[in-house]
Amino acid sequence: MELLADIAYARSGDKGDVCNVGIMAKRPDLYPLVLRCVTPDAVGRHLAGLVSGDIAVYRLDNIEAVNVVMRGALGGGATRTTRFDQTGKAMATALLRMPIEEAS
Repeated sequence: MELLADIAYARSGDKGDVCNVGIMAKRPDLYPLVLRCVTPDAVGRHLAGLVSGDIAVYRLDNIEAVNVVMRGALGGGATRTTRFDQTGKAMATALLRMPIEEAS
């Protein structure tokens, strides 16, 4: 089973209850596959139970990357959540574990 981690790198961050994950293709020729795989619906299915709000995916064509913005993703934010990962740093790893066929 091929995972998003096989074709991309990722890093995540937070602002309140919003988590964003930057996903960059490992090679320029893999960027079209990243675009096909990383959609709001696919991310929502993969992170079901973790994200309660809207998910948006913004293309960054000049660097073969996308920025995934997830609202309602941190249980209220770093100072209010009871989650172990209060600032969403593990969300990048969680998203990289998304099977590519699940996203297609």
